[in-house]
Amino acid sequence: MAAAVSGVCNSRYFWAVSTGGEHIDKALYEATLQMNQQLLQINGQLQRSNEQMQAQLASLQHQLQQLTKLITGFKSERYLPALSNSAQPDLGLVFDEAAASTRLADVEKISYTRNKKAVSQERPATTSLPADLPRVTTVLEPKEDVRGCEKIGEQIHETLDYKPGELFVNRLVIPQYRCPVEGKAAAFHTVEAQRPPRAIKRSIAEPGLLAQVVVDKFVDSLPLNRQQDRYQRGGITLAYSTLADWVKLVAEALEPLGGALLREMLRYDYWHADETGIAVLDKLRKQDTHQGYFWTYKTGNAPLIYYDYQPGRQANRPIELLSKFKGHLQTDGYAAYESLPYKYILLLHCMAHARRKFIDALSNDRARADYVLTEIAKLYMIEEECRSQQLNTEETRAKRGKEAIPILRELGKWMETEYQKLRPQSPIAKAMAYSIKRWERLSLYASTGHLQIDNNAIERCMRQVAVGRKNYLFCGSHEAAKRAGLLYSLLVTCKLNDVNPYEWLKDMLSRDIKEMPINRINQLLPHQWKQDQGLTQN
Repeated sequence: MAAAVSGVCNSRYFWAVSTGGEHIDKALYEATLQMNQQLLQINGQLQRSNEQMQAQLASLQHQLQQLTKLITGFKSERYLPALSNSAQPDLGLVFDEAAASTRLADVEKISYTRNKKAVSQERPATTSLPADLPRVTTVLEPKEDVRGCEKIGEQIHETLDYKPGELFVNRLVIPQYRCPVEGKAAAFHTVEAQRPPRAIKRSIAEPGLLAQVVVDKFVDSLPLNRQQDRYQRGGITLAYSTLADWVKLVAEALEPLGGALLREMLRYDYWHADETGIAVLDKLRKQDTHQGYFWTYKTGNAPLIYYDYQPGRQANRPIELLSKFKGHLQTDGYAAYESLPYKYILLLHCMAHARRKFIDALSNDRARADYVLTEIAKLYMIEEECRSQQLNTEETRAKRGKEAIPILRELGKWMETEYQKLRPQSPIAKAMAYSIKRWERLSLYASTGHLQIDNNAIERCMRQVAVGRKNYLFCGSHEAAKRAGLLYSLLVTCKLNDVNPYEWLKDMLSRDIKEMPINRINQLLPHQWKQDQGLTQN
């Protein structure tokens, strides 16, 4: 528009010159030039405003897509490269050609004859049921009189049934005897058996019931109020406060094991770290809950995990616990870990988090996001090959050095170049900025054979807390949240070691843990307990 006005003004000027330059109205000419400059400024402002609105529109469309995915979609991050689409710019990128075995032009048609097996009309055999399950046998005799008949066989049908858990009273009788004292006439003393040891003394609940209540809540995510209803249907009334007290007593009895678990983890030099929120009732907040956090740590080369409750997510929260740790710490890039004052902790980051940013940016710039995701998929394929081939640490390091490091090096350079061409506030630019800033630590795993490419191992363990808080909603106090962290630590460690959490917890509560020597307490941890149980059974 401004260019058109400028052209009109110039044409009028030349017309005026041709018809008599001496009569040019200089004031009109100068006013026209000033108007032309103003129009040019307005045009520039409109262009900038249009670019801002376009960027804002793209950002809002991206947010809408993410909200729609959150509400109606699924959270799988599996990525399959899209087929070539002429509507999308290819950026001059060359992707690997299809494998030779998939080129239709080279496929040879082979025909053969196969003898089809006859399909039996009989129903398939029922899956055999475990032999160690108790059997309740019912003999179903015919209504006819079979006296005088010869039994020629029988049919046996086994089906699986369930009987709701039953409460029963464990009646312990301890006889007392009055025995004479040897060598002393008319002297007697009382003899009686000692009661079996218990982690929780003077409680009406036996270890089996206590273990079931705790496992139901922290493993099966069944809140205490629903357990209360279930016991009510079984004919026994248990107050909610009673169930809550039992959980508290169990956590207090297991407290020595929490310290032993953490000491055991400190023997390893590679940890994953993550954190997840938990709502907590706070006396200082009358109308709202306090947002606390489980700062969680998992050993990268052993199935051990520890949930450390902290009232906040500030940078100082992990300092005390990590003060004794030395080695590699893998995180999602959260800034709190960057400010750790320990030189003997080497940080590395999670490739899954970087990949997630580009998955979210697919709708904004599919060509660039596709390229990055394809290259990251190659890195994960290398990891899958290492696992499937069961490569040892040194073999894994060599394979990563030969195949993964070149991909990481070229991808890092490509992102730095492409980032210069993008609007900083666009989703694809934000995804690249996230990775470029952390690329050295995202690539660190490939220079070793024991570090992992991502933090997924610990993120899978966070689901236990996520499902639990969705059911029981909050913890009753900061102290209760700390106890929940302890119980999650021990019970999820059971899960990681394929240990039945009920059997382990029942056995722990059948012991006097606090009387056990401190140098032997680690023998009760789930992974050690499993080994001891195997030796005992053998």
